[in-house]
Amino acid sequence: MSFIAERLSAIKPSPTIAVTTKANEMRAAGHDVIGLGAGEPDFDTPQHIKEAAKASMDRGETKYTPVAGTVALRKAIVEKFQRDNGLTYTPDQITVGCGGKQVLYNAIMASVEAGDEVVIPAPYWVSYPDIVLLAGGTPVIVPCPEDTGFKLRPQDLEAAITPRTKWVILNSPNNPTGAAYTAAELKALTDVLLRHPHVWVMSDDMYEHLVYDGFTFATPAQVEPGLMDRTLTCNGVSKAYSMTGWRVGYAGGPVALIKAINKIQSQSSTHTSSISQAAAVAALTGPQDAIAERNAVFKERRDMVVGLLNDCPGLSCRTPEGAFYVYPSCAGVIGKTTPDGTVIETDGDFVTAMLDLESVAAVQGEAFGLSPYFRISYATSTEKLREACARIKRLCERLA
Repeated sequence: MSFIAERLSAIKPSPTIAVTTKANEMRAAGHDVIGLGAGEPDFDTPQHIKEAAKASMDRGETKYTPVAGTVALRKAIVEKFQRDNGLTYTPDQITVGCGGKQVLYNAIMASVEAGDEVVIPAPYWVSYPDIVLLAGGTPVIVPCPEDTGFKLRPQDLEAAITPRTKWVILNSPNNPTGAAYTAAELKALTDVLLRHPHVWVMSDDMYEHLVYDGFTFATPAQVEPGLMDRTLTCNGVSKAYSMTGWRVGYAGGPVALIKAINKIQSQSSTHTSSISQAAAVAALTGPQDAIAERNAVFKERRDMVVGLLNDCPGLSCRTPEGAFYVYPSCAGVIGKTTPDGTVIETDGDFVTAMLDLESVAAVQGEAFGLSPYFRISYATSTEKLREACARIKRLCERLA
C-alpha cells in the first residue's frame, strides 16, 4: 500500500512550472536558454508599492491578520471593484488569498463534491482541471477552437451544462491564448446561465488590465447583474502590478461562499503576508500610470512576436486581445523530422525540439487542453524575444 494519497494520482505537477524549472536547470548547467514559459512580467514592482511595504514593516505590521485579509485591503478591493467594474461589494464579501491560485483552489474545495461537474473552456489555465479533480469533481472540457477566437460559444456552453454542473469557469483575457471576451460576447454567455440557476460562475479576471488596441474589459457580473448572487469574481495584483512574488489574490462574492472560502483558508495558510497585503493596498489605491506605460511595451512585444512567428515555416499565430501570451499553431510542422532524426508527432515533440536543439523553453498546447499549439509568454525583454523567435525560425527551417 502506497503512503501517498490516491487522489494525487489523478493530477500532475504544473506544466508551466515544470518548463521553467527545466530551463533554469539547463541554464545553471551552462546552456544559453531563453525561457518563455513563465507568466511573469519582467518589470519590477513599482517603487511606491515597495515603499508602502517598507513603511508597513516600520510600523510593526508584522503580526497575524484576519483570515479574510486586512480591513484596509478589503476596503481597497471594494473600491477597486466599484471603480473599475461597477460592482458593489461590502468588505465581508471579499476574501484575500496567497495569490489568485489559492483563491480559486479554496473556492473549489469549499463547494465541489464528488459527482459535481465544472465546465472549463479549452484552452484553459493548466491548474483548473487538476484543482477540480483534487476536490473530487469532474472537469467538463469544452474545446474552443481558433476559428471561434478561442472563445466559448453560447451553444457550446448550453450543451455542456447538466443537472450536475456546479460551476463554469470563465477566464478573460485568457491564459494561454490572450483571447478576451467583449461585453456582448459575455452577455450571450450569461443569457445561457440565467436559464440554469443551479450553475455558478467563476470569473478569473487576473489579466483584466492587460488589454490592447482599445479593447474594453468586462466581467460577467457587470454585464449581467442578475448573476451577482452566484458569481465569484476573482482577481489579484500579480500581473498588472508586477507582483507575482508578493502572493496576493482576491475575490468578491456572496457572503456564504466567502465564509466557506475563509473557513478552508483558516485551516491552511491562515492568510497571506501582512506586508504583502499592505503593498497590495498601495497597488490598488495608488498611482496607476505604470499599467498603461507597461502595456505599451507589451503591445510592441506582442506585435513583434506575432509577426516573427508568422514568418516561421509551418507556424501560424493569431493576434490576441490581451494578457501577455501568444498561442501559435504548429500544425504545419507535425509529421516533419528534426536534424537528429526525431519525428515531430505532437506539439509536445515540437516544444521539446525547441528546448533541446535551440535552447528556447515554451509550454506545449497539450497542457492547456488544445493541440497542436504552444504557448509563448512575451513578458520578457524585447531582445530575448527577438533572439528566441530567430531560433524558432531556424529550427522550423531545419525540419525535413
